[in-house]
Amino acid sequence: MSERELRIEPEPDFSRLRTVLLRQGEPDRVPFYELFSNIETQVLRALGRPAEDIVPQPGDVESIDAYLKQHVDYMLTLGYDYANVRALDFGFPKEELPSTQTTEGTRSYYKGSSCTIASRADFEAYPWPDVSRLDITPFERIERHLPDGMGVITLGPGGVLENVMWLLGYEGISYLLHDDPELVSDMFDAVGSRIAQFFDIIAQIDIVGALVLGDDLGFKTQPLISPEACREFLFPWHKRIVAAAHRHGKPVVLHACGNLGPIMDDIIACGWDGRHSFEDVIEPVWEAKARYGTSMAMLGGFDMDKICRMSVDEVRAHTRMLVEKCAPGGGWALGTGNSVASYVPVENLLAMLEEGFAAGRY
Repeated sequence: MSERELRIEPEPDFSRLRTVLLRQGEPDRVPFYELFSNIETQVLRALGRPAEDIVPQPGDVESIDAYLKQHVDYMLTLGYDYANVRALDFGFPKEELPSTQTTEGTRSYYKGSSCTIASRADFEAYPWPDVSRLDITPFERIERHLPDGMGVITLGPGGVLENVMWLLGYEGISYLLHDDPELVSDMFDAVGSRIAQFFDIIAQIDIVGALVLGDDLGFKTQPLISPEACREFLFPWHKRIVAAAHRHGKPVVLHACGNLGPIMDDIIACGWDGRHSFEDVIEPVWEAKARYGTSMAMLGGFDMDKICRMSVDEVRAHTRMLVEKCAPGGGWALGTGNSVASYVPVENLLAMLEEGFAAGRY
């Protein structure tokens, strides 16, 4: 792909996205939102900007600085009002996962039988992370790279249900919900309490404008565990996580893939400011906004299949349709239905953003 000119004029203003998240009416234009992008280097190179494949390493200030500088350049150039920052050293250790080689290198994956904790003894022996030792270096370093008006959004270390399932395995939690619900409860408490503490610490950082919990809760037809189990074990922790962010005046977003229909009222009751991750075959974002838009902001929603397989002209037309259906009244930001995955065509991403920038003026 030859170098091309981007028809977007950067004008970072985090209040634009905050207005959407808090559903306080229409900002000056529809803001953009993404959970993350796996093609930042390719996009910058396509635009004729210097870019390297940089992996920030915990404790390595040089690599952290280089990564953050390039990431801010990417987000600013494409018209976003924020940069993504994550803690590099906090998570829940897991057994080594099976992996395979792809055209993009080694990829690990979870099997239904994969598990790290299978018993009470495993639970007691597990090296639970100490959140008080959290390294906030990336949050301290990014401030020097942010232009005026640009904010920071941080993504948590996976979700509550996600981490419980990754540790117990999907088969494991399915059996234990029947055989040992006390262990399941203790697992949710151990994970949920640490994530809530993480959110409480990060929400106190001044440059952080919003927080996101990525907690995939379902697949195409239903939630991953029963609505009853979600209500007993999961949602009490979601409420505490939301409260931790709100305690410091920060909006908080739930990124949750899957069919959430049977538990959507419970999700709203937790107090989330925004919802992200939409798939047209489950519920198009414009239908979700019509149904739930008075209760929470809707973010993204350009279906992943469409943005990958449409032509550039089709992407532009679909973007205009999304703006027409979702922008009125505010409470919506433009973006993909999930994330800018490695297989999203660069030109299609740029077409979506250019069209959104042009058509999304109020």
